[in-house]
Amino acid sequence: MAGDFFRLQPLPAMNILRFSDLCAQGKARGQRVFIRADLNVPQDDAGRITEDTRIRASVPCIRMALEAGAAVMVTSHLGRPTEGEFKPEDSLAPVAQRLAELLGREVPLVANWVDGVQVAPGQVVLLENCRLNVGEKKNKEDLARKLAALCDIYVNDAFGTAHRAEGTTYGIAQFAPVACAGPLLSAEIDALTKALAQPQRPLAAIVAGSKVSTKLTILQSLESKVDQLIVGGGIANTFMLAAGLPIGKSLAEPDLLGEARAVMDAMKARGAEVPIPTDVVVAKTFAADAPATVKSARDVAEDDLILDIGPETAARLAAQLKTAGTIVWNGPVGVFEFDAFANGTRTLAQAIAESPAFSIAGGGDTLAAIAKYGIEAQVGYISTGGGAFLEVLEGKQLPAFEILERRAQAAA
Repeated sequence: MAGDFFRLQPLPAMNILRFSDLCAQGKARGQRVFIRADLNVPQDDAGRITEDTRIRASVPCIRMALEAGAAVMVTSHLGRPTEGEFKPEDSLAPVAQRLAELLGREVPLVANWVDGVQVAPGQVVLLENCRLNVGEKKNKEDLARKLAALCDIYVNDAFGTAHRAEGTTYGIAQFAPVACAGPLLSAEIDALTKALAQPQRPLAAIVAGSKVSTKLTILQSLESKVDQLIVGGGIANTFMLAAGLPIGKSLAEPDLLGEARAVMDAMKARGAEVPIPTDVVVAKTFAADAPATVKSARDVAEDDLILDIGPETAARLAAQLKTAGTIVWNGPVGVFEFDAFANGTRTLAQAIAESPAFSIAGGGDTLAAIAKYGIEAQVGYISTGGGAFLEVLEGKQLPAFEILERRAQAAA
């Protein structure tokens, strides 16, 4: 089986400048460092932060810059403000307060900062919501040049925005004297490279979700890279239908059967596999208290809803995951929020936790499942960026990666 896979074209490894290297070489001392972080945290109606993971994740880069003797500016977007129209709810003030607590020092919040920022080496300021700046989202060159003039070193540490070519994620990197990746972005790049560019074989991918249409490009990208493509949720229902199995009134996309068959055929042609469920868990209604019944995949009735893979299928997939070399996980395989339909996702999550494979997981529902089953410490890398993670799986070159690579090549 493995012979053909090593002849596949891998994703190219990424060559970028790393902020950690610049700091280690003393090149950040006395320099103006502009850090684009991802501080877009959820808040309640009163503006209080309800979950601060992203702020905590940004602290190592900021500390690294301060300890290196840099004058540090940090910015981020928050929510979806209208450019040029400040509203109190768009302010990073709550973020500045939380950042100050985590850093153990004052973090002044600076508004109207595009034309100049006063900050001394050893100090840090938070620049108000960058999406308030006119031209940010469309990456206007005049704004990008002004941003670049603020700094000596630009650091992108916001993987969650790496798929967007905006002023603070792309334009500034074009024109800043030096452009590099912060530790959080570097860790994402390293994990993605390890999982997709230089994977240990066999490489297994779990792609689940309600619709094939939303993940079709991912499935088509992975069909030529992975040894095993495990599908779940509504996607699995469409593949079951394509394999000639009954799915009752389950969520599926009959108009995409041709695309599903093409993925299966492409995998089969090179000795790889899309494992189709042999048993499923069904109910008559979509509800947490709906009676759950395990059935052979061939015995699904016309009024059945498939809400999870069955225990036989889950055990078979779990055994395969435990022998994998690399696992990429995006999406739960059943309605894991309902306990009666959570066994499939729980079984695969535990298998990933027990597998010696390097595993990388991303996407909101996936992170919720990881948290529910308490396996955070057993997953090799948990990706922080939903949309960016999906675009990498699609085989797309992220704008933030592309410009950092280009700048690194120019500096070499």
